[in-house]
Amino acid sequence: MLRIITQRSEARAELRRICDRTHDDQVVHKEATVREVLQAVKRQGDRALLDYTLEFDRQTLKPDELRVSGSELDAAYQQVSNDLLSAIQLARKQIEAFHRQRVPKSWVNFGEDEVVLGKRYTPIDRAGLYVPGGQAAYPSTVLMNAIPAKVAGVPRIVMVTPPGAEKAINPAVLVAAQEAGISEIYRIGGAQAIAALAYGTETIPKVDVITGPGNIYVTLAKKLVYGTVGIDSLAGPSEVLVIADKTANPSHVAADLLAQAEHDSLAAAILLTPDTVLARKVVDEVQRQLVDHPRRLLTEKAIAHYGLVVVVDSLEVAAELSNEFAPEHLELEVDDPWALLEHIRHAGAIFLGCSTPEAVGDYLAGPNHTLPTSGSARYASALGVETFLKYSSLIQYSPAALQKMGNAIDTLATAEGLPSHADSVRQRIRGIGLNPEPQDL
Repeated sequence: MLRIITQRSEARAELRRICDRTHDDQVVHKEATVREVLQAVKRQGDRALLDYTLEFDRQTLKPDELRVSGSELDAAYQQVSNDLLSAIQLARKQIEAFHRQRVPKSWVNFGEDEVVLGKRYTPIDRAGLYVPGGQAAYPSTVLMNAIPAKVAGVPRIVMVTPPGAEKAINPAVLVAAQEAGISEIYRIGGAQAIAALAYGTETIPKVDVITGPGNIYVTLAKKLVYGTVGIDSLAGPSEVLVIADKTANPSHVAADLLAQAEHDSLAAAILLTPDTVLARKVVDEVQRQLVDHPRRLLTEKAIAHYGLVVVVDSLEVAAELSNEFAPEHLELEVDDPWALLEHIRHAGAIFLGCSTPEAVGDYLAGPNHTLPTSGSARYASALGVETFLKYSSLIQYSPAALQKMGNAIDTLATAEGLPSHADSVRQRIRGIGLNPEPQDL
């Protein structure tokens, strides 16, 4: 059952506990296992991928079965309903339209003395997308990772996802990938898939950036290969924090909390409210909606361990506690959400008003649902087009500009004990305005 807390000090302690919920004693052991997997794939390539797929996924693959075939891609369209296809296509359009609005633009500034400065954005060469699979299917994750990469202009995008029963990949996932423009798909999952993307194998290409959520083994693998490749983030279990006042519908708030808790037994579902009556009604509603819930055992476990209701003195106090927690998803189910927004500093995605459940953002509003978790919204942002771009600084000095700034550069280089830095400027300044010596033939 959801606990109700009224003391601010106790609430802070509970929020810290929930934020740190993945820091268990088993992580060190799991990291050692992941290191072994990474090294094996680095040394043995495809052979290690096939061995680990048999060990972890109980699937026997041949080397030529790693890549999903064209016929399997074509058949996927026959296995999804028209309604699902239409929903995928609508989501694709919405997500693409949002991300196209925020593509960084290269720029050049022409200043005094013919000094030219600028930034030049270019996409990475290859992106690797990890999509969780096996018993589950997440076509929305495919769209949220693939579309920003396509909008960024990445020329080669590959996707990896674990095989399910009989080596199959869920057809909705395959359709979503194709709708997003991805056809290079490999049936491989876990830490071994991250290793393949980071180091390359005989079949799977080495990429420049890996994105996408996964279990603790996938997350640890991404952490360990960072530096060899770029990554989007280290995603933890999902979380929602709802700030609600007396205008909120307790049934809706309860449904939103359960929508998060049903993800994972480690998912967090938190309500902050100044209304004691609402708090009690939400607790009752959660219990009522759990009765016939298809994922009741998992959801109850999440609610019992990481569900929380805090009764606060005011919405401003709720915003203060929320900023300390820095939630992945923040719902403002209050009478004037835009006024309360002024007090919010840290959140991955903010859902304003009682008609905007988190599910809207999960599927097709447009902003990305791959968000910072476990308090990392204090310094990190959602996955976006920028994840697949990098920029180069552009610098051009005219002879006059170099002469004007030369003394300052010389002074700084000398102060740092780097004489050749200083000399590289002095030689050019000495030569400014001088004709080169004639060369003997």
